[in-house]
Amino acid sequence: MNKIPVGILGATGMVGQRFITLLANHPWFEVVCVAASPKSAGKKYQDAVEGRWVMDMPIPESIGDLIVMAVEDDMDEIAEQVRLVFSCLDMDKEKIKGVENLFAERGIAVVSNNSAHRWSEDVPMIMPEINPEHLELIKIQQKNRSRQGFIVVKPNCSIQSYVPLLTPLLKFEPKKVVVTTLQAVSGAGKTLENWPEMQENIIPFISGEEEKSEKEPLKIWGEVKDGVVELAAGPEISATCIRVPLNDGHMASVSVSFEKKVSKEEIIEAWKKFNPLKGLGLPSAPDPFITVMEEEDRPQTRLDRNLGNGMGVSVGRLREDKDGWKFIGLSHNTIRGAAGGAILTAELLKEKGYI
Repeated sequence: MNKIPVGILGATGMVGQRFITLLANHPWFEVVCVAASPKSAGKKYQDAVEGRWVMDMPIPESIGDLIVMAVEDDMDEIAEQVRLVFSCLDMDKEKIKGVENLFAERGIAVVSNNSAHRWSEDVPMIMPEINPEHLELIKIQQKNRSRQGFIVVKPNCSIQSYVPLLTPLLKFEPKKVVVTTLQAVSGAGKTLENWPEMQENIIPFISGEEEKSEKEPLKIWGEVKDGVVELAAGPEISATCIRVPLNDGHMASVSVSFEKKVSKEEIIEAWKKFNPLKGLGLPSAPDPFITVMEEEDRPQTRLDRNLGNGMGVSVGRLREDKDGWKFIGLSHNTIRGAAGGAILTAELLKEKGYI
């Protein structure tokens, strides 16, 4: 099979580096173009990231010698080489919108890790296991904007450790969700080594994160009606987001009250059966999607964040509460929550015939 040529916009940053490691031997996609700011443009990729490569694996040989292009200045040349770009730009939000639109206008599929287009009415915000039907917005977007390309976005990394766990429980009519996320420093594009303020420290505030954590799930769970997503009516989510001194892994402490009486056995069965992508043959889809842990002290970040090559979600400490249940969820924020989630979305787009 001929691989689909892809580019990475923002390739020198942390999420861009994660894209490169995950796509290095991908069976469907081949990285043929890396792009970043003018400061990095014109250099070999390995020279552009010298001294700031933070991945555990070395730079893939197929990528190291690629010449970095400038995202804006070399747009036409990039578009001639690729059919798909992954966007993880570090720019002003309005500038990101402009860049992504310009690539879509050039007939390119854009799968974005950025927040800029998450609330654009005709842009689907996709978690592949949960709302693949929202991809029907693509044709509406193309018609609205008279273009062959399109933009699809993925939601914030903060919701990946609990929305997959709440989704199979929606049939039990959850009323109120109280969630506290414990988020690693890579979610801010940093490491513990280059963020000394985080060492031996916890910061109980992440700008904008709580609003995203409360509102984005309602779009994910919403229905497409009359060409837009009608937000889900509930459940109501109240979020607190805390930065903790870990390099990778977002954990969520979740408390849920339900309209219906639900047993522990019913919840566990719902989690174990929830694997909507099983059988589609998507290379990045984990099996199982959700791993239920019986041990009283699991999941643990260091032990469990890499389940399913970092694409799995784990859950444990399921305990009855006054009006419902409490549990702990865990996901890898730069794999499932960022680059890996975007790659899985692109795989779904290919499987559905959009690429």
